[in-house]
Amino acid sequence: MVGLGSMIGAGVFAVLAPAADAAGSGLLIGLAIAAIVAYCNATSSGRLAARYPVSGGTYVYGRERLGEFWGYLAGWCFVIGKMASCAAMALTVGVYVWPEYAHAVAVAAVVVVTAVNYRGIEKSALVTRLIVAVVLATLAAVVVVAATSPPGDAGTNLTIADDATVYGVLQASGQIFFAFAGYARIATLGEEVRDPARTIRRAIPLALGVALVVYTSVALATLAVLGPVDLAAAAAPLVETVRVAGVPGMAPVVQIGAAIAALGSLLALVLGVSRTTLAMARDGHLPRWLATVHPTYRVPHHAELAVGVIVAVVAATADVSAAIGFSSFGVLIYYGIANASAATLSRAEGRPPRVLPIVGIVGCAILAATLPLGSVIAGVVVVAAGAAVYALRR
Repeated sequence: MVGLGSMIGAGVFAVLAPAADAAGSGLLIGLAIAAIVAYCNATSSGRLAARYPVSGGTYVYGRERLGEFWGYLAGWCFVIGKMASCAAMALTVGVYVWPEYAHAVAVAAVVVVTAVNYRGIEKSALVTRLIVAVVLATLAAVVVVAATSPPGDAGTNLTIADDATVYGVLQASGQIFFAFAGYARIATLGEEVRDPARTIRRAIPLALGVALVVYTSVALATLAVLGPVDLAAAAAPLVETVRVAGVPGMAPVVQIGAAIAALGSLLALVLGVSRTTLAMARDGHLPRWLATVHPTYRVPHHAELAVGVIVAVVAATADVSAAIGFSSFGVLIYYGIANASAATLSRAEGRPPRVLPIVGIVGCAILAATLPLGSVIAGVVVVAAGAAVYALRR
């Protein structure tokens, strides 16, 4: 449930349009490639989590297996990538709730979530289950409406045409990967589950498999109804799908489901980013004042406020596609380090089949390099800045 709550969120509501813009009729191929890379990353993360059952994810694995710098770089990429994810989720709220004022709604959502987190109110397992149930019900409704609508041009829309290029499909894969990245949340729970060596290794592929089935169904439904061109142009693809399918009365339901999914994802993401920021500040990798814990609410309030301000600025100035691209770049670097860490495990330490981390490293590198040029340039600059901060601190 934790894994599904992290993956079956707002990503599927936001990522299909930019991915269709890149891949055209090759969207489903891009989805398959993203799933393969995600599986390699998930397997590596699961084996590392079983070996190091402590909180911290690749921030810990990179430090233990590759050295302090690589752990730091993984943490840095996680923080910057997930802050961009926060902005993407906030913008998704705006696009689905009030598209004419999407940026204003996004900033308001960030302010509300930051205020809630500041008071120490965290999302419980029950709330996670409720959000997953609402999102799955919404997605199921979209798929059913699309499947029962008049066939129209469905056959043509699902046919791979000349508009699908290798570069475009790979770029779409990198963007779609944004929607899969939540399985890392499972790997960070090593201290909180019974028998992590068994539980986590089973939970990650199971959650990933369910998410893949859901994403494939939704991608098929939207592509069959809208076609790659209209899907790429849609600001709110799932709302547009039910309208074109002839059931406009479902549009408000989809809008509400998307808003709940995005707010739930935003709440969880801000919690995760602020706690990673706290850990890095305690280790001296970020300014020490970010490690301050509120004496009453017992939350890292300086980190919460810093993350909230940065995310609000990005949400006010960027668009969804740019935020998704930048987030994917940071997260792909993060998982590249996870795969490299897993490759150093011995057989006795639970090393995965050697081909998986190798495919994961290569896949992460290729998908990161083929993201939109603006996202790649911004990502390289920010990662280089992080490396420079590390060098100066040393």
